[in-house]
Amino acid sequence: MDIVRVEFLLRLLAILLLVLTACLVGFDSQTKVVFLTVQIKANFKYLGALSVLVWIDAAAAIYNVLQLLRCFLIATSKVDIKQISHKNYWFFFLLDQVVVYIVFAANSAAIEASAIALIGIKSLQWMKICNRFTRFCIQIGAALILGYIAVLILFLVSSISAFQLFRLYSPKHFLKLKTKLIDDSYVVHQNVLQNDLQNN
Repeated sequence: MDIVRVEFLLRLLAILLLVLTACLVGFDSQTKVVFLTVQIKANFKYLGALSVLVWIDAAAAIYNVLQLLRCFLIATSKVDIKQISHKNYWFFFLLDQVVVYIVFAANSAAIEASAIALIGIKSLQWMKICNRFTRFCIQIGAALILGYIAVLILFLVSSISAFQLFRLYSPKHFLKLKTKLIDDSYVVHQNVLQNDLQNN
């Protein structure tokens, strides 16, 4: 199995986990009677970190869908992936790094906010709510676990992006492209110029 197919499968798994996390958090709600007739509905909108988590996971899933299309085009085309410009690989590598860190930060913030909901803070008179909204908290906990699994998958994807980028460079010289790649890109560039001249 080549590296593009591995990347495709990992991105597909990451998309499923990100969508599942966003759905578990976004559709989670529980209504309880707190006082005699007063009903309180717990949902993700009451914790800002959970709202951010839903939006970030949705955006990361959309980004990975677009990257899936790129992987599909590379896998089905007959173009050697080394012919693709090294600048594109830098772009994809940096985007993958940003996505991993943002999803990790969103999950970490959501865990911190959920811990406050779980144990409360007596000095600030913040009550714990998970003793009343048990099902809501269990579902949020399961979503956060899936979110961290998605972070691990995205870390593997960014490692593949790093491998695809840095294999284009010489192991002996710092940030110098391999000579074969430079020669190939020069030949491709010359062919494009000759085609343009012939068409004009």
